[in-house]
Amino acid sequence: MHPPEQAIRDLILIHGAWAGAWVWDDLLAPLRQAGFRPHPVELPGNGHGPHGDLDAGLEDYEQTVLALLHTLPGPVGLVAHSGGGVTATRVAERVPERIAGVAFVAGMMLPSGVGFAELTAAVKADEPSAAGIVPHLLWNPAGSASRVPPEAARRIFFQDLPEPRARRAAARLTPQPEKARAAVPVWSAERFGRVPRLYVEALRDRSVVPAAQRRMQALVPGARVVSLDTGHAPQVSAPAALAELLGAFFREPASA
Repeated sequence: MHPPEQAIRDLILIHGAWAGAWVWDDLLAPLRQAGFRPHPVELPGNGHGPHGDLDAGLEDYEQTVLALLHTLPGPVGLVAHSGGGVTATRVAERVPERIAGVAFVAGMMLPSGVGFAELTAAVKADEPSAAGIVPHLLWNPAGSASRVPPEAARRIFFQDLPEPRARRAAARLTPQPEKARAAVPVWSAERFGRVPRLYVEALRDRSVVPAAQRRMQALVPGARVVSLDTGHAPQVSAPAALAELLGAFFREPASA
């Protein structure tokens, strides 16, 4: 564990599929007010930034986060939303000595060698809604990238936002490379397994449904678990409440 005198100031914010660094905009001010320096990362292949058109995979995501991490001093916290959890897991596996903790926000905290589709297959037998957004996706001719129709995004991702805000958020989603979205994390108990973890449940999530969130908690035990009564994106719908939970965790990650 990191010595207590090493204050955790820098937080890298990792967005999920079809999104971009913009999805963290409402969380930045509350985190700064809590004394943190948030760094929302723009993952390649999402249509934004200098590598927006890259047919990106998990290694590209991992290297993007590591490049940012290496510019920051001391222990760093990772905050990962949804599919960003796979990237956070891989980064923590690569450099556990640099990671103060990982917070999964309705995130994919997956067992080593297991993809999210495999994990949810068992859940769907009892809860068909665990299919989430997948049945609504539209694919390019090659099947190498998908996009989310705005109406589906409003119903599945942003149903707890006022309608005008939900529409704006849905309109900002961009195509997602499939080889990154379907990536499977591989990690060890000695490296990723030693990093403190927080799991922020989104109780009204229609994408990573609560049953899937709890299955991941059972299969990857050891995380501190807290809950928010929100949909899939609490950083958009309840940023102050999320910042409070993140602040409490990253001030004392060793107790997770």
